[in-house]
Amino acid sequence: MSAVEPTSSSRRDARLNRELLIAHARTAFVEHGAMASLEGIARSAGLAIGTLYRHFPRRIDLLVAVYGALLQRFLDDIEAGMSSADPWDRFCVFLHVLCSAQVGDRGFCDFVSQRFPDDDRTEALHNRLCGLAERVLVQGQEAGVVRPDVTTADLVMLLWASSRIAEVTGDIAPGAWRRNLDLALAGFRVADGHDFPEPPLDDEQLYRVMARLKG
Repeated sequence: MSAVEPTSSSRRDARLNRELLIAHARTAFVEHGAMASLEGIARSAGLAIGTLYRHFPRRIDLLVAVYGALLQRFLDDIEAGMSSADPWDRFCVFLHVLCSAQVGDRGFCDFVSQRFPDDDRTEALHNRLCGLAERVLVQGQEAGVVRPDVTTADLVMLLWASSRIAEVTGDIAPGAWRRNLDLALAGFRVADGHDFPEPPLDDEQLYRVMARLKG
């Protein structure tokens, strides 16, 4: 017996359910981060958890639906904006833009900060982001304005620190994360001169930590 063809009404209902789940997931992720309860998302949308899993079999599928296009546009904007002739300005703007984009959205912060080794879509986005970070870093170092011992891992860890500071100080001192970032940038400048006693994470260590963040 042949399968029953879906009607235009059922296809419309499926599309509306998907859009409803994405909208409620966005609200939950902003407030609670990438590990927000999927059951809670389905319940707030007025749908069964089975409906959510039919549309998004894995949590990462829902995260990509909410944040994938946003991160893609964000990366496009960063790349287009890297036109400053001054390598130190490019370096500072890159970090300020990246950190500010995560303020007030725990889910986006998690999506940017974590690695999902079993998902090619997010791996491609994160590889592009790391490539941009590497580019502005190397350009700054080659120009002699960024310390030669600063690594991409240092930039990622600064991103984690800034997002956490923004999360806990947002309703008291909304600009606290900017001060912390500016202090870190001052330490990245060649003019600072002193050696760091602790070595940076290597690429393999950084990847393992980013993969661990998703719990």
